[in-house]
Amino acid sequence: MRYAQGGGLTDAGRAARERLRLQAVERFEGGQKNGEIAAGLRVSERSVERWRRAWRERGEAGVLSKGSPGRPRLSDKQIARLERELERGPLVHGWADQRWTLARVKTLVGRLFRVSYTVEGTWRLLKRHGWSWQQPARRAIERDDAAVELWKKETWPLVRAPRRPSAPGSSSRTRPGSR
Repeated sequence: MRYAQGGGLTDAGRAARERLRLQAVERFEGGQKNGEIAAGLRVSERSVERWRRAWRERGEAGVLSKGSPGRPRLSDKQIARLERELERGPLVHGWADQRWTLARVKTLVGRLFRVSYTVEGTWRLLKRHGWSWQQPARRAIERDDAAVELWKKETWPLVRAPRRPSAPGSSSRTRPGSR
């Protein structure tokens, strides 16, 4: 694990790393070698090499912190497009059945906008914009509800097994309860 708490740097940690990089820039300008800078700042030589390359390419701005990456956000225009694509249905996007799962919506967002959400983040995105979780009713196309009701009322009472009368029993397999 890269960081002890399992996440990225805090704002204070990021500011401290930025101060280190700026000190390295001063030493670059002073003509020091990467090994000397790494030893003096107590960082790896690879980090100093990376910082020097960024400094050469973009100057001091190249070594400044870019800030917290934050969570992915979709613009209002992207949300409107996502809604249109969801309304078109999963079949249009390559899924055979007519169900949108969170994993499928997550994949669609990635394909459309090159943004990676977690499944939980996808659920929050959908909920935040008024979409709800729905379970499609699974029914046969040929189903006749009137015939089903008629069967329940007329046929089922005739074929249903009668209930046994309740009597004291025993939890023992070898000794049945007395009747």
